[in-house]
Amino acid sequence: GLLFSGGVDSTLLAFLMKKKGLDFTCYTSAIIDSELSEPQDLVKAKEVAETLGLDLKIVSKKTEELKDYFLKVIPLIESNNVVKTGVGLTVFLAAEQASKDGCKVIFSGLGSDELFGGYSRMHVIDSVNNDALSMLRKMYENDLYRDDVITMHNRIELRLPFLDKSFVDFALKIPGKFKIMDSSKKFILRKVALSVGMPEEIAFRQKKAAQYGNNIDKAIAKLSKQQGFDNKALFLKQFYKEENVRLGVLFSSGKDSCYAMQIMKNQNYDVACLISMKSKNKDSFMFHTPNIDLVSMQSKALGIPLLLHETKGEEEKELLDLKNAIQKAKDEYGIQGIVSGALYSNYQRNRIEEIADSLGLKVFSPLWHKYQKDYMIELITNGVEFIIASVSAQGLDESWLGRQLTLQDVEELERLNKKTAFNISFEGGEAETLVLNSPMFKKKLVILDSEKHFKGNNGFLEIKKIELRKK
Repeated sequence: GLLFSGGVDSTLLAFLMKKKGLDFTCYTSAIIDSELSEPQDLVKAKEVAETLGLDLKIVSKKTEELKDYFLKVIPLIESNNVVKTGVGLTVFLAAEQASKDGCKVIFSGLGSDELFGGYSRMHVIDSVNNDALSMLRKMYENDLYRDDVITMHNRIELRLPFLDKSFVDFALKIPGKFKIMDSSKKFILRKVALSVGMPEEIAFRQKKAAQYGNNIDKAIAKLSKQQGFDNKALFLKQFYKEENVRLGVLFSSGKDSCYAMQIMKNQNYDVACLISMKSKNKDSFMFHTPNIDLVSMQSKALGIPLLLHETKGEEEKELLDLKNAIQKAKDEYGIQGIVSGALYSNYQRNRIEEIADSLGLKVFSPLWHKYQKDYMIELITNGVEFIIASVSAQGLDESWLGRQLTLQDVEELERLNKKTAFNISFEGGEAETLVLNSPMFKKKLVILDSEKHFKGNNGFLEIKKIELRKK
């Protein structure tokens, strides 16, 4: 069998399997719902199968049938993560039918997107291979365990040609400029597809991720809304109430680490502790320094224990201090992974992942490469209340200090961005933030007395008095 979407990855496998004269069936799963548009993967899979003469079997379900599958798939993959569930359902429906048909082995194109820059967030050519390596490190947690338990449950062996070790080694050495070219992701793989005889319109077809192209994500959203849930992860949580991996959160007092933690908690992960670094060097390459002393108050507001570790903040040496802090969290709280709020900094992400690898821990970076404006809107609409605690960019004047950001402020930041080209989400150090409240906070922080200090393009809010209050 072959998991088939009509995209370049699965189609290239089908094309090569057919050239070798193998006896195989392509499986495509989709949700059919009169209230939803026709699944694009289903449309394309039919077109490609007809063009190439492939044996295609379609597994279609109605939206209301998914509830029975949630009860099977979510406990099986041990996660109510929306993406994992959506992809898991896609694989399960196909594998279940393949098993009924007597298949013993099923192929998948998994791994191609990681190796060849297939994700939208992998748009920076110079970092494509860094991103690929980072995503490969996380593939067991994000993809491989899920797909393996699903196929094994259906008595089928899963095979992943793109993750052949020698092929991975080779693909990681291909320069990023050949992977993303002329606005085309996976460019060099598409050229390979052309070279073996695949029609150009198929080789260069752009597609959405499986759970979007087959309507499963839309069906989950529909069912969530019907049951009164605004959040798909919270809707899915009812099907798997056990907490997942125990996590320590690299916590800075700012918006990114706080929201990354909230995402993981919503996905049923157990947040065991906060890990904060207090740097004596205000210009640390790794660590957030404004208002770092307030993490102890945020810890109380959250009801989550805090490990506050001091460092001199010397470049590279501070990494050993971070490693020691994470090791202590592992020893004292039994954490199995860490959460990072990294958005775009490869410097931070790579070093955190290397430390975690050396300690046998998983890394979760749920905010990685989120689009700036969309991310800021998502933060605010999901209840994270934060102020700007310091600024260091042209266009951010004294009026921004101490301001709790609203959706209107995001629009203003976008207008400023067009003039000065700074990062709207402040990942470039344009500003630092302080979280006062969020859905995870049991109490909120209230600033009673503060003073603004501003000079040139730089300023900070000195918080003189602050307290915890009931929400």
